[in-house]
Amino acid sequence: MKRVSILIGFVFILAGYSNRASAQYYFYNDNYYETPLLFELGASFNAMNCLTDIGGTKGLGRTFLKDLNIGKTHFAGGFYVGVMYKYAVALRLEATYGKISANDDVLAGINDIAKERFNRNLHFRSTIGEVSALAELHPLFMFIDWPAREGSPPRYSPYLVGGIGYFSFNPQTMLNNRWVDLQPLRTEGQGFAEYPDRPVYKLQQICFPVGFGVKYELDPLVNLRFEVLYRILTTDYLDDVSTRYIDPALFSKYLTGSKLTNALLLNDRQIEKHTAPNGGGRRGDPTDKDGYFTVNLKIGLILGRERSH
Repeated sequence: MKRVSILIGFVFILAGYSNRASAQYYFYNDNYYETPLLFELGASFNAMNCLTDIGGTKGLGRTFLKDLNIGKTHFAGGFYVGVMYKYAVALRLEATYGKISANDDVLAGINDIAKERFNRNLHFRSTIGEVSALAELHPLFMFIDWPAREGSPPRYSPYLVGGIGYFSFNPQTMLNNRWVDLQPLRTEGQGFAEYPDRPVYKLQQICFPVGFGVKYELDPLVNLRFEVLYRILTTDYLDDVSTRYIDPALFSKYLTGSKLTNALLLNDRQIEKHTAPNGGGRRGDPTDKDGYFTVNLKIGLILGRERSH
């Protein structure tokens, strides 16, 4: 949270600078003066999806959008506050909340190698809560001094965006008609001495949002944005699936009670599809980290322009 406090402080410093820079006004149009710094408060309406080891498409598991299941898209939302300097660069602080899910059952009826994933019979869901600090670069305004041209700048601006975020997740699966948290069950031996390369994953982690967008000024006080943001993660356990099955006899060494019962039932669910257990076999692909992304429609209130009369 220290990074968030620093960013908020920086925004207020820029606000003070904006007031001192009032002598640099120029006309935005007949009704408003322009200033070097503009502030924006807005809301975001998003479609959220994920790319993990579960689900996918026919054939071998593939990377990025080649393995996307559009039907698992969920609604998400958020809000943001930002500051922009001369339309060229901007900083913003953004909060996002949504849901992701995936299911091997989407591969039903496929008879190639992907049937192994169908028989694996795994699924998950998770809520996502994220706070991120982002920077924008607007190429149309970085190299052109629009005020010097004595004309209004264009209303649209494509941009690149990237930054750092902090997100929370909690993978769950359905068992006996109720949702069960997966992380405490250590389904792949996370934290077991027998698997020193599989630490227990944390449910709050750092992410790296990257993407692109287009900003359009609907009028002097309102911005519209279309934006795509992909989160690069350092974990492969967004869906609680990453590597190989373990010997189920080990669960009794580390778990007791309902956790032990649930771990034994959920580690290998192939038996539910009348397929032999896959002791020690491949459960996921640890070579590709998981990720999630949003397709966003944003509406923002512009602050900083002043009426000319």
